[in-house]
Amino acid sequence: MKKTLTLVFFYVATLSGIAQEEKETNLIADGNELHQEEAYAQAEGEYRKALSINSINPKAQHNLGNALYRSKDFDQANQRFFETQKNSLNKADKHLAFHNMGNGFMQQKAYKKAVEAYKNALRNNPTDEETRYNFALAKELLEKQKEEEEQQDQDQDQDQDQQDDQEKKEDDSEGDKKEKPSDEGEDGDEKEDKKDQEEKDDKGKDDKEKDDPKKPKENKKEGDQKQPPPPRKPGQISPEQVKSLLEAMNQQEKNVQDKVNAEKVQGVPVKTKKDW
Repeated sequence: MKKTLTLVFFYVATLSGIAQEEKETNLIADGNELHQEEAYAQAEGEYRKALSINSINPKAQHNLGNALYRSKDFDQANQRFFETQKNSLNKADKHLAFHNMGNGFMQQKAYKKAVEAYKNALRNNPTDEETRYNFALAKELLEKQKEEEEQQDQDQDQDQDQQDDQEKKEDDSEGDKKEKPSDEGEDGDEKEDKKDQEEKDDKGKDDKEKDDPKKPKENKKEGDQKQPPPPRKPGQISPEQVKSLLEAMNQQEKNVQDKVNAEKVQGVPVKTKKDW
């Protein structure tokens, strides 16, 4: 009796599995019809229903990837193609999955990833000419992309250098403007310091003159700023003596002139008045 129950259970499980497979197949077929009608969102719904029954069905995954690709959801499409190649048991299905994955990367201009995807597709089918053409095109676009990026980096570096030079010039200019008042201030400080030093020197000189008993003191009366006469050298005539000699010479010359004039007066004959 126990053995009979086991056989019955196995029979029921088999029937259930067949029903699930038929349902998967019908859902995928419905999705394919909607896909051909370009009703990609509805087709996506049918493929997802099939995957809810069997999440590793490579046909449902591949066709869902196609529907997402047509809807321009390239990230989600490539995830489905990746799952397809992982769960596929034959090289033909793997080749198609990698090929479509490369197409998705090409749409995103991810040329490096596209090159790798097409390379994997060719490993599974080296004779496919379309994959080979796409592989060559992806490599060419990748090289061009690298050149453009290098040129862009050079342009950015050049722009940055120019910007740095301009900022440096502006900083230098601002620095010069700031230094000018500072220089004037330093000149003013130097003048003030020089003036203070001169005043200190004059004060020190006055103090020294006050303390020096050998030097004659200046007359500090208001309005009298004459300096005392310098000491005479030995044998040198003093100004007073010079003045006295000049006065004596002038007086002597005057006396001589007076005498000469007196003699002229005495020698002139006196005219008399004529009597008529």
